[in-house]
Amino acid sequence: MLNIILFGPPGAGKGTQSERLIEKYNLYHISTGDLFRWHTKNDTELGQRVKEIINNGELVSDDITIAMLKEEVEKNPEASGFLFDGFPRTVDQAIALDNLMESLDSSIHAVIELKVTEDEVRQRIAKRKQLENRVDDASDKLDKRISEYFNKTVHVLPFYKSQDRLVTVNGIGDIENISKEIDKTVSALAV
Repeated sequence: MLNIILFGPPGAGKGTQSERLIEKYNLYHISTGDLFRWHTKNDTELGQRVKEIINNGELVSDDITIAMLKEEVEKNPEASGFLFDGFPRTVDQAIALDNLMESLDSSIHAVIELKVTEDEVRQRIAKRKQLENRVDDASDKLDKRISEYFNKTVHVLPFYKSQDRLVTVNGIGDIENISKEIDKTVSALAV
């Protein structure tokens, strides 16, 4: 089983790069953002809790997120691996994810950081908002999400670096070139 975390700020290109990795390596994509949107759209009990938290521009609690991830992993026992997107955001979450994977006799093999500047992120999200009109791209929530990433979430990266699981890829430039850089890491793990 090959398990990878794709890491980066909102608008870094995680969705685009996820699609490519999923297709090439037959990974099951688990995006916490997608899970949150699905639960809120379907108005599940969990979705109602998530909606209130997201509408306040806050992060969903670890216990809710881990429970959703566990449910999603367990629903897909035939998967050849998982691609985690948007999680973990704290060292505590990284430890919880490691514990979850260990309980499933697996581990996180690599964390791929898409390094993108805050200015680039803001430009990309402005374009995405025009094209997709995503609720989570509204300017009042966006500032909080970007600030959360650059001031808090990035602090999980040293945790993975200290374990030699972190690979940083320049996320600015041609999508194909970014994909090739990511593929170098993943193909080495997949052998």
